[in-house]
Amino acid sequence: MNGKLYLIPTTLGETEPLEVMPLSVKKVIEQIDYYIVENEKSARRFIKKISPKKSQSSLQLMLLDKYAEDIETSKYLDVCKQGVNVGLLSEAGVPAIADPGASIVKIAHENNIRVIPLVGPSSIIMAMMSSGLNGQNFAFNGYLPIDKSDRKKAIKDLERLSKDKNQSQIFIETPYRNEKMFTDLKGTLTPTTNLCIAADITLPSEYIKTLMVKDWKTQQPDLHKKPAIFIIHK
Repeated sequence: MNGKLYLIPTTLGETEPLEVMPLSVKKVIEQIDYYIVENEKSARRFIKKISPKKSQSSLQLMLLDKYAEDIETSKYLDVCKQGVNVGLLSEAGVPAIADPGASIVKIAHENNIRVIPLVGPSSIIMAMMSSGLNGQNFAFNGYLPIDKSDRKKAIKDLERLSKDKNQSQIFIETPYRNEKMFTDLKGTLTPTTNLCIAADITLPSEYIKTLMVKDWKTQQPDLHKKPAIFIIHK
């Protein structure tokens, strides 16, 4: 009987794990020794934090970072054929959503390995939940272009798409470029477009606010180097 692939969420920052995720995550981690991770050091730190008594020497960690070769990662689930369960551990939030791991999940399906997603914080979903914008029809667009003119064009395109489809448009930015993004959004979007900014979700410094663009003109939230989600709806 094949082992299972567990999709294991982590915290979105230095929050106590059991404050933002159910006990079932702790129970699964206590039972699994094989993990696919993006960063070995932070993965070990999270596992130790949620299960202090777990033996670190028993852990088998397989790296899924930008240097991992497809020929190597394609074999990461071979142990499942021996009945061994494997955990796909996110670096922040939930695996495979704006996070590496979708290719591993696809391999699991191709090999008749059961995939079990565990409950945990997703900044994208939590931002959408708390935005007050259209949660019946929304799209996640990842990162917008870095080039200023290309980024402004992308912003206008998303605004137009939002109006045409009555669809909330979600996107993210590298934390150190958040303030440039905020400036471009205020200067590019029409005054009556709704803009939600959700930063540091689940942390003590959590900031979530939705206003029309014209009302953001007098606001200056501290977004510097903070993980943030942006949502617009026309």
